[in-house]
Amino acid sequence: MSQFIESIKVEDTEIFLLDQHQKRVNETFSYFGKEVSINIDEIFKSLKHDEDGLYKFKITYDLTGKYRTQMIPYAMSEIANFQLVENNSYDYSFKFEDRKELEKMKILSKAAEIIIVKNNHITDTSYSNLLFKKGKDWFTPKTFLLNGVQRQSLLKAKKIKEAEITLQNLSEYSHFQLINALNEADDSYSYPIDRIKNLPKTSEAN
Repeated sequence: MSQFIESIKVEDTEIFLLDQHQKRVNETFSYFGKEVSINIDEIFKSLKHDEDGLYKFKITYDLTGKYRTQMIPYAMSEIANFQLVENNSYDYSFKFEDRKELEKMKILSKAAEIIIVKNNHITDTSYSNLLFKKGKDWFTPKTFLLNGVQRQSLLKAKKIKEAEITLQNLSEYSHFQLINALNEADDSYSYPIDRIKNLPKTSEAN
Protein backbone atom coordinates (compact mmCIF):
# COMPACT_ATOMS: atom_id res chain seq x y z
CA MET A 1 0.00 0.00 0.00
CA SER A 2 1.20 3.50 -0.83
CA GLN A 3 2.70 5.54 1.96
CA PHE A 4 2.49 9.32 2.15
CA ILE A 5 4.34 11.92 4.19
CA GLU A 6 3.79 15.34 5.66
CA SER A 7 6.84 17.35 6.75
CA ILE A 8 5.69 20.14 9.05
CA LYS A 9 7.55 23.05 10.59
CA VAL A 10 7.60 23.16 14.38
CA GLU A 11 9.47 25.95 16.14
CA ASP A 12 9.55 26.41 19.92
CA THR A 13 6.54 24.06 20.26
CA GLU A 14 4.48 26.00 17.69
CA ILE A 15 3.21 24.15 14.60
CA PHE A 16 3.08 26.06 11.29
CA LEU A 17 0.65 25.99 8.35
CA LEU A 18 -1.45 23.37 10.11
CA ASP A 19 -4.62 24.06 8.11
CA GLN A 20 -2.81 23.70 4.78
CA HIS A 21 -1.17 20.43 5.83
CA GLN A 22 -4.47 19.02 7.11
CA LYS A 23 -6.20 20.03 3.87
CA ARG A 24 -3.59 18.16 1.81
CA VAL A 25 -3.96 15.04 3.96
CA ASN A 26 -7.75 15.17 3.67
CA GLU A 27 -7.54 15.63 -0.10
CA THR A 28 -5.20 12.64 -0.39
CA PHE A 29 -7.63 10.35 1.42
CA SER A 30 -10.56 11.74 -0.57
CA TYR A 31 -8.83 11.32 -3.95
CA PHE A 32 -8.26 7.63 -3.26
CA GLY A 33 -11.88 7.17 -2.13
CA LYS A 34 -11.21 6.83 1.59
CA GLU A 35 -13.49 8.39 4.19
CA VAL A 36 -11.00 7.94 7.02
CA SER A 37 -8.27 10.56 7.60
CA ILE A 38 -5.77 11.48 10.29
CA ASN A 39 -5.90 14.56 12.51
CA ILE A 40 -2.50 16.28 12.51
CA ASP A 41 -3.31 18.59 15.42
CA GLU A 42 -4.37 15.69 17.66
CA ILE A 43 -1.26 13.70 16.70
CA PHE A 44 1.00 16.67 17.46
CA LYS A 45 -0.64 17.35 20.83
CA SER A 46 -0.32 13.68 21.80
CA LEU A 47 3.46 13.94 21.42
CA LYS A 48 3.63 16.63 24.12
CA HIS A 49 6.58 18.21 22.34
CA ASP A 50 8.12 20.83 24.64
CA GLU A 51 11.55 21.42 23.11
CA ASP A 52 12.77 24.80 21.89
CA GLY A 53 14.35 25.14 18.47
CA LEU A 54 13.40 24.31 14.88
CA TYR A 55 12.12 20.83 14.08
CA LYS A 56 10.74 18.89 11.14
CA PHE A 57 7.64 17.08 12.35
CA LYS A 58 7.32 14.17 9.93
CA ILE A 59 4.19 12.05 9.69
CA THR A 60 4.27 8.94 7.50
CA TYR A 61 0.82 7.46 6.89
CA ASP A 62 -1.16 5.09 4.71
CA LEU A 63 -4.76 5.11 3.49
CA THR A 64 -5.98 2.94 6.37
CA GLY A 65 -5.16 5.76 8.80
CA LYS A 66 -2.08 4.10 10.28
CA TYR A 67 0.81 6.48 10.86
CA ARG A 68 4.19 6.95 12.48
CA THR A 69 5.88 10.17 13.54
CA GLN A 70 9.37 11.63 13.82
CA MET A 71 10.48 14.94 15.33
CA ILE A 72 13.78 15.82 13.67
CA PRO A 73 15.99 18.85 14.51
CA TYR A 74 16.23 20.97 11.38
CA ALA A 75 18.76 23.43 10.00
CA MET A 76 18.84 24.97 6.54
CA SER A 77 22.04 24.38 4.60
CA GLU A 78 23.53 26.08 1.55
CA ILE A 79 23.55 24.08 -1.68
CA ALA A 80 26.75 24.15 -3.74
CA ASN A 81 25.26 23.79 -7.21
CA PHE A 82 22.15 22.84 -9.17
CA GLN A 83 21.55 21.03 -12.43
CA LEU A 84 18.55 21.05 -14.75
CA VAL A 85 17.28 17.51 -15.31
CA GLU A 86 14.64 16.65 -17.92
CA ASN A 87 11.96 14.13 -17.04
CA ASN A 88 8.72 14.49 -19.00
CA SER A 89 6.91 11.56 -17.39
CA TYR A 90 7.56 12.02 -13.67
CA ASP A 91 4.45 12.59 -11.54
CA TYR A 92 4.53 13.73 -7.90
CA SER A 93 1.04 15.18 -7.50
CA PHE A 94 0.77 13.56 -4.06
CA LYS A 95 3.40 13.61 -1.34
CA PHE A 96 4.47 9.99 -1.64
CA GLU A 97 7.05 8.55 0.73
CA ASP A 98 8.65 6.69 -2.20
CA ARG A 99 11.30 9.07 -3.55
CA LYS A 100 13.39 6.51 -5.48
CA GLU A 101 12.91 8.21 -8.85
CA LEU A 102 13.86 11.60 -7.40
CA GLU A 103 16.98 10.16 -5.79
CA LYS A 104 17.92 8.39 -9.03
CA MET A 105 17.68 11.66 -10.98
CA LYS A 106 19.79 13.38 -8.34
CA ILE A 107 22.53 10.73 -8.38
CA LEU A 108 22.74 10.72 -12.19
CA SER A 109 23.03 14.52 -12.27
CA LYS A 110 26.22 14.61 -10.17
CA ALA A 111 25.02 17.93 -8.74
CA ALA A 112 24.17 18.79 -5.15
CA GLU A 113 20.54 19.41 -6.13
CA ILE A 114 18.38 19.10 -9.24
CA ILE A 115 15.76 21.29 -10.87
CA ILE A 116 13.32 19.10 -12.76
CA VAL A 117 12.28 20.18 -16.24
CA LYS A 118 9.05 18.73 -17.62
CA ASN A 119 8.02 19.36 -21.22
CA ASN A 120 10.44 22.28 -21.41
CA HIS A 121 8.99 23.91 -18.29
CA ILE A 122 10.67 24.47 -14.93
CA THR A 123 8.96 22.61 -12.07
CA ASP A 124 10.53 21.88 -8.64
CA THR A 125 13.71 20.66 -7.02
CA SER A 126 13.82 17.20 -5.48
CA TYR A 127 12.34 18.52 -2.21
CA SER A 128 11.00 22.03 -2.73
CA ASN A 129 9.08 24.47 -4.85
CA LEU A 130 10.99 27.31 -6.50
CA LEU A 131 10.85 31.09 -6.64
CA PHE A 132 12.60 33.15 -9.31
CA LYS A 133 13.41 36.85 -9.09
CA LYS A 134 12.88 39.35 -11.89
CA GLY A 135 13.43 42.98 -10.93
CA LYS A 136 12.01 43.31 -7.41
CA ASP A 137 9.36 40.61 -7.79
CA TRP A 138 9.41 36.90 -7.08
CA PHE A 139 7.64 34.38 -9.30
CA THR A 140 6.88 30.68 -8.91
CA PRO A 141 6.47 28.32 -11.87
CA LYS A 142 2.91 27.52 -12.86
CA THR A 143 4.18 24.06 -13.75
CA PHE A 144 4.88 22.70 -10.26
CA LEU A 145 5.12 18.97 -9.51
CA LEU A 146 3.60 19.39 -6.04
CA ASN A 147 1.58 22.42 -4.99
CA GLY A 148 3.37 22.89 -1.68
CA VAL A 149 1.80 24.45 1.41
CA GLN A 150 4.34 27.30 1.56
CA ARG A 151 3.76 28.04 -2.13
CA GLN A 152 0.01 28.18 -1.60
CA SER A 153 0.39 30.40 1.46
CA LEU A 154 2.65 32.91 -0.33
CA LEU A 155 0.33 33.09 -3.35
CA LYS A 156 -2.70 33.61 -1.13
CA ALA A 157 -0.89 36.44 0.68
CA LYS A 158 0.07 37.91 -2.75
CA LYS A 159 3.75 37.90 -1.80
CA ILE A 160 4.64 36.03 -5.00
CA LYS A 161 3.11 35.61 -8.44
CA GLU A 162 2.80 32.67 -10.83
CA ALA A 163 4.62 32.71 -14.16
CA GLU A 164 5.34 30.39 -17.06
CA ILE A 165 9.04 29.69 -16.58
CA THR A 166 10.73 27.71 -19.33
CA LEU A 167 14.20 26.79 -20.51
CA GLN A 168 13.91 29.67 -22.98
CA ASN A 169 13.16 32.44 -20.47
CA LEU A 170 14.97 31.12 -17.40
CA SER A 171 17.96 33.43 -17.96
CA GLU A 172 15.65 36.45 -17.63
CA TYR A 173 15.61 35.86 -13.88
CA SER A 174 18.49 37.00 -11.69
CA HIS A 175 18.09 34.82 -8.58
CA PHE A 176 16.13 31.86 -7.27
CA GLN A 177 15.28 30.35 -3.92
CA LEU A 178 13.84 27.13 -2.55
CA ILE A 179 10.66 27.06 -0.48
CA ASN A 180 8.80 24.32 1.34
CA ALA A 181 7.06 23.83 4.68
CA LEU A 182 10.38 24.28 6.52
CA ASN A 183 11.90 26.95 4.29
CA GLU A 184 10.05 30.24 4.06
CA ALA A 185 10.70 32.88 1.41
CA ASP A 186 13.80 34.83 2.40
CA ASP A 187 15.94 36.95 0.06
CA SER A 188 19.02 36.22 2.15
CA TYR A 189 18.75 32.53 1.20
CA SER A 190 18.55 33.11 -2.55
CA TYR A 191 21.04 31.93 -5.17
CA PRO A 192 22.27 33.72 -8.30
CA ILE A 193 20.80 32.13 -11.40
CA ASP A 194 24.25 31.02 -12.59
CA ARG A 195 24.43 28.62 -9.63
CA ILE A 196 22.61 26.33 -12.10
CA LYS A 197 25.48 24.49 -13.79
CA ASN A 198 23.77 23.88 -17.13
CA LEU A 199 21.81 27.11 -17.40
CA PRO A 200 20.70 27.48 -21.06
CA LYS A 201 22.39 30.25 -23.02
CA THR A 202 20.21 33.13 -24.15
CA SER A 203 19.11 32.40 -27.69
CA GLU A 204 20.41 34.56 -30.53
CA ALA A 205 16.83 35.49 -31.38
CA ASN A 206 16.67 37.41 -28.15
